[in-house]
Amino acid sequence: MTVKFIAMDSKTARHLQDGGKDAYGNAPIKRVSDGGAIPCRHCLKPVAAGDAYLTLAYSPFGERQPYAETGPVFLHAEPCERAADTSAPAPMFSFNNSEYILRGYDGNDWIHYEVADVVPASELAEAAEAMLAREDVAYLHMRSSRFNCYQCRIERAD
Repeated sequence: MTVKFIAMDSKTARHLQDGGKDAYGNAPIKRVSDGGAIPCRHCLKPVAAGDAYLTLAYSPFGERQPYAETGPVFLHAEPCERAADTSAPAPMFSFNNSEYILRGYDGNDWIHYEVADVVPASELAEAAEAMLAREDVAYLHMRSSRFNCYQCRIERAD
């Protein structure tokens, strides 16, 4: 089985970049990058020094329910090209040899408690494949291990 790493959809990104409200009904906060670790969730690339970006509340779930987490994410302030769905994690995820939380969800968008782990960046694809081999897991979320920020969604590619 192969997996696919999925960035924020373009409709949501454009809504926010065009001044739309975030998951909490607030306007995104616009800032200028100093070149630090500011990962855009739409193009899955770091925001370059001097480029504007948005900080906003994002929920990657379709409906509100007990497990529908909302948290801060970054997005280029200007339209950027959405990252293609790929079987390998985007290069930005290897920044500082990071570790990430992979968390499984069932078909009702509830956390699958037996399917979660902290995984080194170099092992993300393999760990995701193993977790998604379970039929009772519909998809995974990838989150930063340090701040628990949403990074991307992972699904079966087949």
